[in-house]
Amino acid sequence: MDVYWLEQNEADVAAENQWLSEGESLCLTGMRFLKRRTDWRLGRWTAKRALAACLHLPAGLPALANIEIRTAPSGAPEVFLLNHSAPVTISLSHCAGMATCAVAPSVTSLGCDLETVEPRIATFAADYFTSNEQALVERAIAEDQPLLVTLLWSSKESALKALNAGLRLDTNSVEVSLLDALPLQVEGTPPQANPVAPAAAPEGWRPLQVRYSGSQVFCGWWRHANHLVRTVVSAEPLRSPISLLHSSQDSPSALSSLTVCS
Repeated sequence: MDVYWLEQNEADVAAENQWLSEGESLCLTGMRFLKRRTDWRLGRWTAKRALAACLHLPAGLPALANIEIRTAPSGAPEVFLLNHSAPVTISLSHCAGMATCAVAPSVTSLGCDLETVEPRIATFAADYFTSNEQALVERAIAEDQPLLVTLLWSSKESALKALNAGLRLDTNSVEVSLLDALPLQVEGTPPQANPVAPAAAPEGWRPLQVRYSGSQVFCGWWRHANHLVRTVVSAEPLRSPISLLHSSQDSPSALSSLTVCS
């Protein structure tokens, strides 16, 4: 299965609000805090730009108001076009002035996450990771542990979103496995003795799996760039994410292989 993704930053977002639907404008008006409004607008903008590229829709500001992102009772985002449910599934995440949106067929469970790579408190892994994940972190050298901890946490976040549960579920109910040699140095292993990692997929994506409650397996991908980790997870077998950054409505559909959106 193909999944498509787009990242935007706060500078990309239109200053005016004419790209919001009436319902979205009302929702924005009810937000008291500037950071909450800024993050919310960034997420909606990123999702609408991604959907316009995927669905061959006009990308002008008034036209984007015809795309509405509503919040389901589970907290997951749902897409409506002119008040009709759209045949796509999206997942959103924002962090450090950036937002990412993943888009896939509506028949799948999907989750994505965006996290800043930074040191965590010493008890973080013990509080949120399984014993196998803690062991993986302990084997990495100290300077590589922030990336690894961030990657494991982000993968869990994506899987919990795909389960439509978020952090209402125990993070230990999902366990992350990395499917190729992590580009990290393992403590006590000479660099020349490290296994050679397979070539990464386009744009540096690398595969992972997340197992839920020991039975259900989610396929996923991760990418590290500009001090941020991105993860995308799906219940369906998943090819590496395809960027929508350079797509336009005048070019062949970025979602041409996603027949539900054609």
